[in-house]
Amino acid sequence: MTAADDRLLALSAAVREFADERDWGQFHTPKNLASALIVEAAELLEHFQWLTPEQSQALPPERHHEVAREMADVLIYLLRLSQVLDIDLLATAEAKLADNARRYPVETARGSPAKSTIR
Repeated sequence: MTAADDRLLALSAAVREFADERDWGQFHTPKNLASALIVEAAELLEHFQWLTPEQSQALPPERHHEVAREMADVLIYLLRLSQVLDIDLLATAEAKLADNARRYPVETARGSPAKSTIR
């Protein structure tokens, strides 16, 4: 296990403890958490709305900080949803990345945004 794995597990435990201490489990249904996740993702997107690609890559420090906080909200809700649905998010992401590597081999995908036809 890597230090990053340890940090993610610790964060996940802290998210669970935070919700448990407040008795929020009763509200944390998959539907509610998925909805909250989408709301936070939309708040993240708001910071980029109407920016040029160049502007989006060179955010001023205050906006960069706000984007980081919205990304943290997305991560927290995603971790909580994975807990409620009993999904090993790291294992699933690793498997998905392996699938994507098969679907998008470097020799055909490099430099191309084309959607894969391989299933």
